[in-house]
Amino acid sequence: MANDEANRPLAGLTVIDLTRALAGPFATLLLAGLGATVIKIEHPRDGDARDASPYLGRDGITLRRRHDDDMPFSNLIRLRGKLGITLNFKHPEATGIFADLVRDADVVVENFSAGVSERLGIGYSAASAVNPRIVYCSISGFGQGNGGKAMDNVIQALSGLMMVSGDEGDPPIRIGVPTADVLTPLYAVIGVLSAIEQRHRTGVGQYVDVSMLGTMTSFLAVEPVTILERLGVPARTGPTVPRLAPFGAYRASDGWVVICASGYKLLPSFAPLIGHPEILDDPRFNTQEARIHHYKELDQIVESWTVRQTAEEAARLLNEHGVAAAVVRSPAEALTDPRVLARGEVEPLEHPTYGVTDEAYGPGLPITFSDAVADHDQPPPWHGEHNDLVYGERLGYSAERLARLKAEGAI
Repeated sequence: MANDEANRPLAGLTVIDLTRALAGPFATLLLAGLGATVIKIEHPRDGDARDASPYLGRDGITLRRRHDDDMPFSNLIRLRGKLGITLNFKHPEATGIFADLVRDADVVVENFSAGVSERLGIGYSAASAVNPRIVYCSISGFGQGNGGKAMDNVIQALSGLMMVSGDEGDPPIRIGVPTADVLTPLYAVIGVLSAIEQRHRTGVGQYVDVSMLGTMTSFLAVEPVTILERLGVPARTGPTVPRLAPFGAYRASDGWVVICASGYKLLPSFAPLIGHPEILDDPRFNTQEARIHHYKELDQIVESWTVRQTAEEAARLLNEHGVAAAVVRSPAEALTDPRVLARGEVEPLEHPTYGVTDEAYGPGLPITFSDAVADHDQPPPWHGEHNDLVYGERLGYSAERLARLKAEGAI
């Protein structure tokens, strides 16, 4: 854990976190890990995913809440490093309280449906009126001005992403990780930090608008999928990539091995290793253009070798011959890789009462600095845990006012 605040890249920045679900909270999780003070606001009645299975508590991991201090994994993962307060945005005093929070803050992040924050009086217009230096980031499904509710599956479907995995004729394939929900926050953080850098020159904040659909469609456009389809190469090619063949996942005797042997320079090492030196002179395979049209035959040749090896043996031999290869691992194996744990890229989750567990892991900060520390320096807060700290000590609200706001359901 980091104790020296000055040694954290975003130390001194305050983020007001209005987000919920995953895309927004993941963006503020990254900002918290980089050292910003993130004040997470939840509704005083039910909070953000406070009743989402599974849970971690005194009995370990459970699918049902057994005790009041069992905490959902969604909170254990997404609320690390944040201060937790409550505020009912529909209470008559909410807009004034929001203004007090924003007055000395640097960033606001929200992921309501487009237009909702403005209707509630907590949008960019309200924030910038109080604090012209504020950087206000909205994450939404389709961008501001385009209505409609969006979930990760909706965005995966609309972006075309579901139709570029699997084989021809397969049903749409959903990527198992909520890709839109975790990639969009990366662009949100880039936008926020870019706006802060511009503010250093101008002294004025601005509005940052990030779209989940835009993120995922841009992501899809990295590959020339539609161009290749036009030229007769299908978008859905199963576990291998035709234009880079031999490239992809191949069956081994005990699992799967990924092989990346694209490019003619690798073939002189690769072809003899798998027992097929004739590949080097075969006109079907000795140019990249030819391999695109004959990738199925080449994949069969490669797999006739891999199925006679264990995945570990195949990966070792290939790497020894200069060909990038790896065993296809299970998520459980990947999350306990000593390399990623040592670098803090994956972190053991910490319960606020019962401490760190080696049974479950969450995302860390996959960035290392030569002269800074990036991590999640405190466990997730309980619902409204920091109301007194933020409202009382930070904003100077009296104990009497806090008691009244609580009694009225405002906080």
